[in-house]
Amino acid sequence: MIVDLHSHCHLPEHWGHEHEDHWESAYGGEPYPVVTPASFDEVMTEGGIDVAVTFGLAASQAGVRTPNDYVDEFVQATTTPTIAFTSIDPLDGDWRDQLEDAIARGFAGIKLYPVLSLFDPVDPAFDDFYRIATENGLVLLWHMGATPSPIGRLSVSQPLVVDEVARRHPDLKQVMAHMGHPWQRDTNTVLRKNRNVYADVSGVPSRPMDAFFALVNAQEWHTVDKLLFGSDYPLWTPAEALANLRSIAEFRAGNLPFVTAETVETIIHQDTLTLLGLPDPRKTRA
Repeated sequence: MIVDLHSHCHLPEHWGHEHEDHWESAYGGEPYPVVTPASFDEVMTEGGIDVAVTFGLAASQAGVRTPNDYVDEFVQATTTPTIAFTSIDPLDGDWRDQLEDAIARGFAGIKLYPVLSLFDPVDPAFDDFYRIATENGLVLLWHMGATPSPIGRLSVSQPLVVDEVARRHPDLKQVMAHMGHPWQRDTNTVLRKNRNVYADVSGVPSRPMDAFFALVNAQEWHTVDKLLFGSDYPLWTPAEALANLRSIAEFRAGNLPFVTAETVETIIHQDTLTLLGLPDPRKTRA
């Protein structure tokens, strides 16, 4: 089974002006694409994806917002077995209401974007947020690492912040997106230490040399079993993401260590649903 843990369903208007102002120049000048349930199903089928997880974004100070009802309607319209995550900015005064609504809708996780929403994950003020997520079995999926936006705050997007959250909330399931790029080495250290912290590899193969070192490091630190496949669709289709990831196992540099095909296939076929305690939508749709 292949689970795509990292896909986006939000529309260009959910970005406000942020993508147009700060992101398009970093991604070839292209506007953010429109994702529909039909286009989503097409690429998931093409990539051989059995289960997908999808979500929007929330960063209020940047004017970025994907409503829960939009994600809910999108997932209901897909034929792909799909799990919905909400997106919440914990700085919002009504975050409790947003979270209660997501729980009532049966959403299984929360996408967090500290680098753009500018909240500090280690601030004890957010402990109640983490406690409620833990009590309801919700998975936190963090955008970790870089951003092209000049308003972003990189200091709150470093993988070590997740270590502190995990230290205080050891039962909370957490996933660091993009292996915390460009701090993948720190990510592997955090994974090794914390039993309920994982990372997805979405976007990682797009920078092949970084990916090579990140995955060799994962082999040496024995964290491959903590790495989960994600495509980051629509930036890459699942088929593209899988091909890019598999290509990293073809690199050789003399007699230096290399990424094994076994490592790559382990990541691709990881039992993500069981590891994160996520529901299997294939059963609920049967």
